[in-house]
Amino acid sequence: MKVLISDKISPKCVEILKNAGLEVDFKTDLKPEDFKKCIGEYHGLIIRSATKVTDEIINAAKNLKVIGRAGSGLDNVDKVSATKKGIVVMNTPGGNTITTAEHTIALIVSLARLIPQASMSMKTGKWDKKKFMGVELFNKTLGIIGIGNIGSQVAKRMQGFAMNIIAYDPFLSEDKAKNMGVEKVDIEELLKRSDFITIHTPLTPETKNMINKDTIKLMKPGVRIINCARGGIINENDLYSALLDGKVAGAALDVFEKEPPDDNPLIAIDNVICTPHLGASTREAQENVAIAVAEQVVDYLIHNIIRNAVNFPSIPSDQLVRLQPYVNLAEKLGLFAAQIFEGGVTEMTIEYRGDASEINTAPVTIAVIKGFLTPILEETVNFVNAPVIAKERGIEVREVKSTDGGDYQSLIALRLKAKDKESYFAGTLFSKKDPRIVVIDNFKVEIVPEGELLFMYNNDKPGVIGNIGTLIGKNNINIARMHFGRETPGGISISVVSIDTPASTELIDEIKRLPNIISVRQISL
Repeated sequence: MKVLISDKISPKCVEILKNAGLEVDFKTDLKPEDFKKCIGEYHGLIIRSATKVTDEIINAAKNLKVIGRAGSGLDNVDKVSATKKGIVVMNTPGGNTITTAEHTIALIVSLARLIPQASMSMKTGKWDKKKFMGVELFNKTLGIIGIGNIGSQVAKRMQGFAMNIIAYDPFLSEDKAKNMGVEKVDIEELLKRSDFITIHTPLTPETKNMINKDTIKLMKPGVRIINCARGGIINENDLYSALLDGKVAGAALDVFEKEPPDDNPLIAIDNVICTPHLGASTREAQENVAIAVAEQVVDYLIHNIIRNAVNFPSIPSDQLVRLQPYVNLAEKLGLFAAQIFEGGVTEMTIEYRGDASEINTAPVTIAVIKGFLTPILEETVNFVNAPVIAKERGIEVREVKSTDGGDYQSLIALRLKAKDKESYFAGTLFSKKDPRIVVIDNFKVEIVPEGELLFMYNNDKPGVIGNIGTLIGKNNINIARMHFGRETPGGISISVVSIDTPASTELIDEIKRLPNIISVRQISL
């Protein structure tokens, strides 16, 4: 079998693949047309961040079985197309954790003491001590947005600087926070109290432009912001304005919405420290991920063992055909529920009813957990580590089985509990393969869980549907489907609109202002 390596990588990767008996080609800087022409002959593909594995490339990859990413981010892989073709997509979560955490700390310290600016000044022959007056980290409050693998390592190390650590993470339980020595807060409190804010979340519809002019208004005057996560989480124009007017004293950015950032004005101003996406750039980290991805690809191609797959659980081949539709439904159910439920979940109960009670539920339960954790931990959660991450975050997972499916031949349900809240979601398979979400709390619905959705609670009054459709149409967005559910006529209703392209923040705000609309949120499936 043949493996293509299309990005620069440690020689250790090639060595491991060849020692396993695989034929290896090393072709970097391939143009899309050349990539498309050659990919059909390969069974394995190993990439880093430069290669774009698009739907077009995947459709041309007639023999491809596995895509291995040396690193965690998978923005450059069309995972939906890969899954449809049965191509396993793997990454190497954890390989960059320490390196990225250390880079974050370096930026925090540099931001506090203006080290890069002072160094550049001295190189021009100046000795200007007054200009580079810094601030201490001691007894300051560090707000961490997203306290997963990297965020938790930053917290642990910054405690050594005697900083007060507060954290916002929807999946962080109170007990877990206490064990880590951090204070769990909601996002508004974090923004209001923090002297330094560091971001460690993936880029998702929920986190895109999370830091914007409105959230910056909530922050302390003189706050300092660090981003080693993903470009696009910070609205760069809004940050630029806040840096100029002094609301934000400084920013340290390793990532940008467009990379390379070209003429980004943030780079030119004195109170911004910039690095060219160096979070994972150490010799140790690059060698670790190269070795890890090579070993994972060998395990799959030679031994048929799946490790760190983001789109497939490890299912015995004789059960794959029957279980795959349930796995797909379960992951979608978890992903959907996570984007609606608010609060730190302490308990997940997964119910298997009717025909679903007779299947091997272990990989399906993992799929629910993986789907639920994905919106916040997109790049670090997979079908292998999902149960461990849930346990670390204080989430108790239970299974319940019953042969009674009620109105459905087969049903998978997810019951979520937080301290003072409980929600219920259920899904089924149409024609034994097509997933549908059919229950949300007390509402019966029939939602196709794919693509971009606008999820709304509204008063069940005439004109609501027409107003929504008209407004979306005016914004030149095509509606694919509309789904509705209500408890009682004239009461509260659910409206779910499937749209072909994501809605802007401005459009969502406009929908919120429509008569009888109670709440709106965008869901990405």
